Amino acid sequence: MEYPVTASALASDIASIQSISSVSTILEAVSALTGLRFVCIARVTDNSWNTCAVLDQLGFGLKVGDELDVATTLCEEVRDTRLPVVIDHVSEDPKYRDHHTPRIYGFQSYISIPVFRPDGSYFGTLCGLDPKPAQLSNTATIASMTLFAQLITKHLETERKLSESQTALFGERETSELREQFIAVLGHDLRTPLGSVLLGIELLRNEGLSARALSVLERMQRSAQRMSGLVNDVVDFTRGKMGGGIALNLTLEPSLRLPLMQVVDELRAAHPERDIEVDLQYDQAVLCDVQRIQQMLSNLLKNALVYGDPTQPVRVRCSVTNGIFELAIINHGPAIAQSTIDQLFKPFWRASAHAANEGLGLGLFIVSEIARSHGGEMAVASSAGTTRFVFRLKGAQFVERRKIAR
Repeated sequence: MEYPVTASALASDIASIQSISSVSTILEAVSALTGLRFVCIARVTDNSWNTCAVLDQLGFGLKVGDELDVATTLCEEVRDTRLPVVIDHVSEDPKYRDHHTPRIYGFQSYISIPVFRPDGSYFGTLCGLDPKPAQLSNTATIASMTLFAQLITKHLETERKLSESQTALFGERETSELREQFIAVLGHDLRTPLGSVLLGIELLRNEGLSARALSVLERMQRSAQRMSGLVNDVVDFTRGKMGGGIALNLTLEPSLRLPLMQVVDELRAAHPERDIEVDLQYDQAVLCDVQRIQQMLSNLLKNALVYGDPTQPVRVRCSVTNGIFELAIINHGPAIAQSTIDQLFKPFWRASAHAANEGLGLGLFIVSEIARSHGGEMAVASSAGTTRFVFRLKGAQFVERRKIAR
């Protein structure tokens, strides 16, 4: 039993969470990985429940600092047991289908993971809910959520050390190890079951199913592939933003025509209604990571297809001029304001008109990280109804000299 929390102590706890620069990233990633549209970090005591950080895509109405009656929440159970509460589908759950909390707040799926202070005392929960059912009780999701909660704990520890003017070296080493664990969970524990799902879908296609069943399988495959893409984006974001850059496997490529055309053909198949024009004119070897260059083109081309004028072609151009390799993606449409261009390569930033439908908003951030890791540059120009994204990279002989100099 803890003593009642004073208003000043509660304000300090909320400020501690708000001071964590990656808290919005954590909430976005949790929402993307679970499908839950309301996610928050809550401070929970014996007699109070207050929001410290909120991602609300449901219009639930809670803002930072708002309070709920703790007795109406399932976080009270998490507080008392120090164990997660996970519900895939309230109506089918024998323990919670008649519980008062789902009736009060109108949810069908719910997850709440305990968050502890660095000294082991209970702080609150990382929780989320949605009116629709969701598959949350699998090992990979719970492991990922637990790591997110541990990340919050580590950040609280860092804040405490900074406030006491202590060295952050030990905490940074532990945080680095936790980041590696986080990458491992995303890279293995989520990719492995997703790979099994995709393999199972392919096997079922050969079972002589009805047209309706095949249509369901196609939707399942698209969803699983999108989830796989989100996982890959978050792993790249974590490595790029927290771990020192995206790693490259450099090879000397005499021609990128075939790898680039593979990307174009894939997107032509995915968008048969769109016109993609290709002009690949260059004859110089490029030292690069081919798969990363393909990933760059895919992200840029998807961006052009989403935001460009659908009645106009999207153009892909590749050339080498004065020893500089240049890859350009051009689309038509309204000019992009400079204030928007300044935000384009920031993580989790999306144009508001498409924000609800286009993933995490990491595509262009990853493009910029790939360019940076190659020692190249990414430029954007938009005027007179045309927007041009251009990646420039020094030719192979320049890159070789740079590697030797290092």
